[in-house]
Amino acid sequence: MNKVIITGNLTRDIELKYTPSGSPVATIGVANNERGKDLKDIVTFIDVEVWGKTAENCDQYLSKGSPVLIDGRLKLDQWTQLDGQKRNKLKIVANRVQFLGNKQTDAGDQNSEVASQETSHEQAPDGDDTRQQVENLTDDDENLPF
Repeated sequence: MNKVIITGNLTRDIELKYTPSGSPVATIGVANNERGKDLKDIVTFIDVEVWGKTAENCDQYLSKGSPVLIDGRLKLDQWTQLDGQKRNKLKIVANRVQFLGNKQTDAGDQNSEVASQETSHEQAPDGDDTRQQVENLTDDDENLPF
C-alpha cells in the first residue's frame, strides 16, 4: 500500500502547465509543521504533483499560504545529471486535494465558495489511474477530518 495524507500551507503559488497532449499538471509546494520533543517546530517541505481538473482548480483557488489537505501516493523520480551523478527526489502525486481555507476575493475581502467537485480519472505519466477530486471546506463544515 502506498498512501500519504498530509496537511500544510502552500509555500508558493501554483505552477500550472500542460502536457503536449493537453493534460493539465500543477506542481505545488507544501510546508508541514510538526512540534518536536523540545517544543520547537520542525518544518518539512514537500513537492506535490496534481493532475487534471484538480490541477486547474488548485491554480484558480489556491495561492501561497493557503492551507490544504493532500491525499495521495509517494513517487520517486530518478535521473542522471550531465556530470553522471545519479539523483532522486521523493514527491507526492495527489489523488485528492481539500481546500482547508477560503480564498479572499479582491472585492471587499468576501469569502468565495466552491462546490465540491469530482472529476474523471486522469492518466498520470507513469501509467497509474489516479482518481482526482477537489473539495473546498469552509469554516462551517462540521465533517472536518480533525
